[in-house]
Amino acid sequence: MRDFGYFKAVIENMEKVNETQGENIKAAAALMFEAIKNDRLISVYGGGGHTTLPVGEMFFRAGGLANINPVMETGLSVFNQALKYLELERTVNYGGAIMRYYDLKEGDVLIIFHNIGINPATIDAAMEAKKNGVKIIAVSSSYWQGEMPAEHFIRHPNKTNLFDYADVAIDDYNPVGDAMVEIPGFETPIAPASNIVDFYIAHLLEIETVAMCVDAGITPPVWSSANTPGGDEKNAALLAKYRPRVKML
Repeated sequence: MRDFGYFKAVIENMEKVNETQGENIKAAAALMFEAIKNDRLISVYGGGGHTTLPVGEMFFRAGGLANINPVMETGLSVFNQALKYLELERTVNYGGAIMRYYDLKEGDVLIIFHNIGINPATIDAAMEAKKNGVKIIAVSSSYWQGEMPAEHFIRHPNKTNLFDYADVAIDDYNPVGDAMVEIPGFETPIAPASNIVDFYIAHLLEIETVAMCVDAGITPPVWSSANTPGGDEKNAALLAKYRPRVKML
């Protein structure tokens, strides 16, 4: 098997997250812990395309937090037609409309994933949430935000970056272009890494949050696998509690 350095590149990316983002992950987990302590939901949003996949990874997942509220818009996801979601994630005010529908309140916690961090569906969502006093955890790349030209057409017209709106910013160090492997004799890079790293960050947030709950003597709301013996029975109380509150349940 030939991976042309892909495994090493992904591991180096995750190691960089470990080495530099630990305090940011702890700070984000502290906001998530407070949400659990105060019986509030933790909302998660992806600003378009494959950045919506971490939303699914955190929602209704074995070993994941049961108070996750996916701010999920099918139009932005990879389960929409590709050219349609590409256009929608570049559409001004679309992200703001999604946030208004989910009606997050002051003090709520919102995790926004978008490794590029500059497109209208991401920026408008962050602006709307910030206006309402929502605490924002942003997972994105400083490379994309810093290296993309100010006048690039995919940017929000106000030229801001996702990290500008974040209470806690977590850098996933996704390289511009995302794909990390070059095959000799072939010009176009292949093998993106952003979702692998963002899934890793999502689970680091869950791990730290659950550990904080245990340290404080609070039982965190965590799903058991519905596919194991007794799983449905273990989840029944969590479903009864959160199904009236989480739109996607």
